[in-house]
Amino acid sequence: MEWLLRAITISVLVVIGLIAAAILIEAWPSFEHNGIRWFFPGGDVDQQLKAMITGPQEPARYNWHFRGWPLIWGTILTSGFAVIFALPLAILAAIFIVEIAPARVRRVVEPAVWLLAGVPSVVYGLVGLLVIVPWVEHDLISKAQKHSVDYVVQLTGENVSVATAILTVMILPIMIALIVRALQTVPRTWTEGSVALGVNRWRTIRRVSLRAARPAIIAAAVLAMGRALGESIMLSMVSGSRGFAANPLDGATFFFEPVRPLAATIIDYAEGISVAPLRHTLYAMGAVLLVSTALFSLAGWAVKQPLKRYGIGT
Repeated sequence: MEWLLRAITISVLVVIGLIAAAILIEAWPSFEHNGIRWFFPGGDVDQQLKAMITGPQEPARYNWHFRGWPLIWGTILTSGFAVIFALPLAILAAIFIVEIAPARVRRVVEPAVWLLAGVPSVVYGLVGLLVIVPWVEHDLISKAQKHSVDYVVQLTGENVSVATAILTVMILPIMIALIVRALQTVPRTWTEGSVALGVNRWRTIRRVSLRAARPAIIAAAVLAMGRALGESIMLSMVSGSRGFAANPLDGATFFFEPVRPLAATIIDYAEGISVAPLRHTLYAMGAVLLVSTALFSLAGWAVKQPLKRYGIGT
């Protein structure tokens, strides 16, 4: 049985390695023809992708021109803001469930969190598209804001704020569940000893329970970031689906500007994958997401190592 488990583990690692290698090989032609400029701004991304579809089909005349910064920026905005907003909410919710909520409330809330974590992303996207998007478009975006950027982009209810808000709700249950499990594994003798020494309840939670659960909190943030980076269907529905780099210099209007993250772009242009330059470009987007997730996981692992001496490991 031990050898069987080892073989299964190794086979899983081999499959993951083969998938990563296949993605990187398919992505290389796009990086090779564009170089480092692939990651820079320059022109309309949607027009560049459409030019690949309508361009010459002879390999010597393929149209490889692509500048992916607007899509990368859209990914950073939606995923980064979602994790930043979700992390403190998840910590507070986990503290309530473990330390404050009565037992009967905990028995209801904890399974509900796991159920929410399993809701398909398309359901969140549908609710956002039918409920939140019309409300934002008609009640939050003023005519002055629409006119101020009308010469560049159209403002609708599908924008970076709606995408970030729904993505925050999507990743929140996963983070809560992981942090709750971590807080529950903190030895009760630690917290009881702190209280016995005269430390008040909130200081005990902050300096003992949360301090011990820091590795799990980091793991929850890394896992949530991976989920956010890979989300595609929901973001394609509510982000505006426009290869536009939202500009923070536009003030409050910035929060209502459309974006399209990398994962949503892969979904939106998947029908043209038979066109060679577009296929390699879409694989390049997948490679960027793959490497980004790997780097976040590696960074999370590195940060957790020194913390394990002072708390519980995850």
